[in-house]
Amino acid sequence: MLRVLQHELTGSYSPFGQQLRPIDQEAAALEKLPKSVGADSLRVIMPRALSFLYTLRNKRGIGHEGGDVDANEIDSATCVRTADWCLSELVRVVHAISLEEAQALLDAIAEREVPHVWSIAGVKRVLNPNLTAREQVLILLYSDPETAVPIEDLLKWVEYSRMDHFRTKVITPLHKQRLIEFDRETKTVLLSPSGSDETEKSVLPKIKV
Repeated sequence: MLRVLQHELTGSYSPFGQQLRPIDQEAAALEKLPKSVGADSLRVIMPRALSFLYTLRNKRGIGHEGGDVDANEIDSATCVRTADWCLSELVRVVHAISLEEAQALLDAIAEREVPHVWSIAGVKRVLNPNLTAREQVLILLYSDPETAVPIEDLLKWVEYSRMDHFRTKVITPLHKQRLIEFDRETKTVLLSPSGSDETEKSVLPKIKV
């Protein structure tokens, strides 16, 4: 990423195979470039973010087998979201594709990674067998909160036996509690802000490792 920033801001970059200077020096060199060479996010903010990532990686036992301190969940989540932001910002600022394509990439990068939700061949599964159908629905919607999911997909993913029971016992109560929005015309389900809060407060703690 540092080499990408060097190329974007100066037109050249340190050759691969050639060791970079210490990360703080590389970041400072980019920050000292004239403002006219590029956006502050590439010249200042992202180099500082990369320096932070590199420091966290080395000082908290992340990325080196046998480190003194094992990476815990919040360290890992911080690294992932910081890296996501760097990629998203790079796409936003220097994308050579349409705005719609760039936005789709950003949405894909920003999709939540929820523990114990497995996506494969167009199917999502909640791997914790102890969760109720209601909790599974909330987790599945939480993993992609901007997407309206067909109720038929949720039925299959949760492996509920009957659609009529699924609708009356799971989907309708969640809708009445304003935890989801069920569109009866399109037969799709979307997580509400209240549903997101409920998932974080009551469901996610049950599946965290």
